[in-house]
Amino acid sequence: MSLALYRKYRPGSFAEVVGQSHVTGPLRQALTNGRISHAYLFSGPRGCGKTSSARIMARSLNCEQGPTPDPCGTCASCVALAPNGPGSLDVIEIDAASHNGVDDARDLRERAFFAPVSSRYKVYIIDEAHMVTTAAFNALLKLVEEPPEFV
Repeated sequence: MSLALYRKYRPGSFAEVVGQSHVTGPLRQALTNGRISHAYLFSGPRGCGKTSSARIMARSLNCEQGPTPDPCGTCASCVALAPNGPGSLDVIEIDAASHNGVDDARDLRERAFFAPVSSRYKVYIIDEAHMVTTAAFNALLKLVEEPPEFV
């Protein structure tokens, strides 16, 4: 079975992200200084590393050695969140292109108030967020502005 290049060469740490030091630098600094915001917006053209950067951020936040800008790669959380790893119940990636309605947003909002299963933080990665309807954005507004401390 063939593997798409973007999956085969997906970076697993900020050091492996090529050509995006203006993105990885501030994220690494925030993790180093313990000044982590509750929400980050990654924008840019297709293929520039938005989703990969968000996944690395989730891995960095939930590493047993961290939060750290350099995930250890050996703890259970790092292994689960590694490129092509099995994933984690606490890192939820949502494709907003196909789940863009207000009911989807309300479901996400309700699930966000449950504590993480095995990680330090619950991380929601909303891919293609520009596709979310206005009603869904309004349903998520309070959660984005005032999330639980573990989200």
